Amino acid sequence: MEGVAEEFGAKAEAIVFLDHFRELPDPRQRGKVLYPLDEILLLCLLAVLAGAETFVDIALFGQMKLEFLRRFRPFRDSTPSHDHLGDIFASLDAGQFQQCFAAWVASVTGAPAGVIAIDGKTSRRSYQKKNAKAPIHMVSAFAARQRLVLGQVKVAEKSNEIVAIPKLLDMLAIEGAIVTIDAMGCQREIAAKIMDKKADYILALKGNQSTLRKDVEVLAAEQKANGFKDTTISQHETVDGDHGRIETRTTTVIHDVAWLRERHEWPGLQSVVMVETVREIGERIERETRFYISSLLLLANVLGPLVRDHWTVENSLHWVMDMVFRDDECRVRKDHAPANFTTIKHIASNLMRNATAKGSMRLKRKAAAWDDDFLASLVTE
Repeated sequence: MEGVAEEFGAKAEAIVFLDHFRELPDPRQRGKVLYPLDEILLLCLLAVLAGAETFVDIALFGQMKLEFLRRFRPFRDSTPSHDHLGDIFASLDAGQFQQCFAAWVASVTGAPAGVIAIDGKTSRRSYQKKNAKAPIHMVSAFAARQRLVLGQVKVAEKSNEIVAIPKLLDMLAIEGAIVTIDAMGCQREIAAKIMDKKADYILALKGNQSTLRKDVEVLAAEQKANGFKDTTISQHETVDGDHGRIETRTTTVIHDVAWLRERHEWPGLQSVVMVETVREIGERIERETRFYISSLLLLANVLGPLVRDHWTVENSLHWVMDMVFRDDECRVRKDHAPANFTTIKHIASNLMRNATAKGSMRLKRKAAAWDDDFLASLVTE
C-alpha cells in the first residue's frame, strides 16, 4: 500500500483549496472509512463545476470520471453511491464547513476592498414536508468588486437574519471594507460589530427602525422643502436608459447628523443618504424614495455608487445560483445537506469567477463538463 501511495503522490495534481478543509471533522464512525472526506469534497466540487445538480448526478459523475478523479486523489475504492453522499453531507457540520470556506476565500482574496454586500436567499425546494421543516435560508457576504462569495451562514430555524449576520461577520476579515445590508440588518448591535471590526457600513432604513426612520423622513422632507438651506448636503444625479426604460436617480447625502446620532445613540453614524428614483417606462412613471444610514463621511457622487453596489449580490450571486446552478430547483433537503451543498456551489462559483477563460458562468460550466483539462484547471490553478 505504501508503494501505491508513493506512486500516486508523485503523479497527483495539487489542489490547494483542500488544504483549508483538513481540519473539518469527519462525522462518520471511527474505523475503516472507504471514502476519505477530502475525496468526497473533491468529487462533489468537480461534479458541480461540470453541471451536477443532485447527489444522483454526482454519483454518476464519479462512476464515469473515475480515471479523471485519480489525477488528484487515489479513489482506491471508487466513489460512493448517491445515498452515501447524501448521508455524509447531511451529517457534516455546516458551521465548521462554512468556517473552512471563509478561511479558504480569505487566503485567496486577502483583505476585501470596497463593498461587501450581505443578503439572504431561500432555497425554495429544500423544505421537508414530512417534518414540516421550512426551506433553508442562507445569509451570504459577497465582495462586489471581486464578485466572490466571502462566507455564508444558515439562518437557524425559528430565527432570522438579525441573529445570523453577526455570526457571519465574526467569520470575516473586513477591515477597511464597506458593509452594506438591507433593512433587516439595520440594528445597533450589527452596526457596532462592523465598527469594532474596523469597517464601515451603509444600512437600508425601513419600518423595522420606525422611530429613526420617521425622524429621518421628517428631516429630509423639511430640509428639501426649504432647499436644504439649514443643513450641509451633497447631491449627485445619474440617468440610465435601456430596454425602453429611463431611470433618473438623485442621491442626497445629509452630513449634519450629530443630533440624530445623539437622539438614537447609533454607533458611528456620520450621514443620512436619500435616494430618489424616477422610472419612466413608456407613459408610466414610477417614483421611489429610499433612505440609508452610514458611518461614511463621503460626498454623494461617491456614496451613490456604493449604495448601488449592494445589488451585485442579487445580480451576480443570487441570480447566478438560480439560473446557472439551479438553486431554486434543488431538492437536497436532509439535515445539514442543503446548507453544505450550497457551500459547495459557492466554492464552484468562486472558482469559475477566478478562471482566466472568457465567457459567461453558464458557458464555463459547459466547458468544464466537456473538457477535462479545463475542469482540472479550475481546481489546480
